[in-house]
Amino acid sequence: MDSTVTSATEENVWGGGNRPLGASYGKLMMWFFLVSDALTFSGFLAAYGFSRFKFIETWPIADQVFTHVPFFHGNYPMYYVAFMTFILIMSSVTMVLAVDAGHKMKQNAVIWYMFLTIIGGAIFVGSQAWEWATFIRGDYGAIETNGGRILQFVKADTGERAALADFAKSIPSERVRDERNDGVWFQKEGFLPSYSVTEVEEGLKANPNILIRTEVINEDGHKTVLSREASLEKIKDAKMVVEGANLVQNEYGSRLFADFFFFITGFHGFHVFSGVMINIIIFFNVILGTYERRGHYEMVEKVGLYWHFVDLVWVFVFTFFYLV
Repeated sequence: MDSTVTSATEENVWGGGNRPLGASYGKLMMWFFLVSDALTFSGFLAAYGFSRFKFIETWPIADQVFTHVPFFHGNYPMYYVAFMTFILIMSSVTMVLAVDAGHKMKQNAVIWYMFLTIIGGAIFVGSQAWEWATFIRGDYGAIETNGGRILQFVKADTGERAALADFAKSIPSERVRDERNDGVWFQKEGFLPSYSVTEVEEGLKANPNILIRTEVINEDGHKTVLSREASLEKIKDAKMVVEGANLVQNEYGSRLFADFFFFITGFHGFHVFSGVMINIIIFFNVILGTYERRGHYEMVEKVGLYWHFVDLVWVFVFTFFYLV
């Protein structure tokens, strides 16, 4: 008798049908999508971890890269990234409250909590766009050597990063374009760095307080700072001036770091942006009473599953890029 009941129960649970495991078709498909997307992000992060492990001695240190805060000048490592993370997590809280209000058929509460979720997501996307712009533009500048290594500059008395504008010596003749009528193709001024290699080298020689910091991480976990004599010798290997970061050059260190940063954070940012757009559609549907007429707010719950997933992925991205 017991075996018969057990078999019947198992058949009811695993027998398929329109609502396997008591979940609607829509929620089940959402879970399938999230699992596949989780595998995609896992592959990206695994590739990042492998590359970082392989080039661990020259990998950029996050505290020396993400030091900017909007409208404030100075060195504030990780402050703004922590703020972005807090906003995104709080938006997940408001989404939970929206789903709970939907279960209780409280339309006004769903409207307000969805609105707060959208605002939080918009702040995060805007913050990430600002972070990208700052990362691409750069504030300090560096030198790339003939071997493809990045040389940064620091102040000997404080150890703080020194911008090229702080010490580079302006040489007017270095900024004169080659003319077409001389038989030499000229380079447009917009693509030229702010200073030439010669101007940086002459500025380094004229400022004894400036030292070179290499990509190599020492035993203390910090980038290696060369002595004054070693700095003057190392600058002779300079090839070009690098300002900011892109898919080809990176003033912060390894080019792979910039490539992974743009790809993974951009892919996640696209997910957040898509989530904000979907939330806006659901938000207006709630206002129009669409789900009240249906008698349930399951669509809010399905969108909530996606939003929680996006938040969870950011926790891993934040850990890999900024904390570890």
